[in-house]
Amino acid sequence: MGTKLQELGIDRLSLEDRLALVEEIWATICSEPGTFALSSEQRRELERRLEEDEHDPDAGMAWEEVKHAALQRLKG
Repeated sequence: MGTKLQELGIDRLSLEDRLALVEEIWATICSEPGTFALSSEQRRELERRLEEDEHDPDAGMAWEEVKHAALQRLKG
C-alpha cells in the first residue's frame, strides 16, 4: 500500500488535504447501499443519541468546529 501512496502522490499532500481525501473516500464507501449493517446495539445507541440531540440540540459542536480544533491540536 505504501508504494501506491507514493505513486499517486498522496504522501506529498498536506495533512489537511489527506484528511479531506479520506473524507471523500469514506463518503463513497458509505454511499453504497447495504455496505454496513448495524447491530441492534448500534441501532439503539444511535437512537439514544438522536433523542438526546432532539432534547438539547445546542449541547454538541458542528463537525467543522471539531475538525478545526483537532487540526489545530495536531499543528500544536
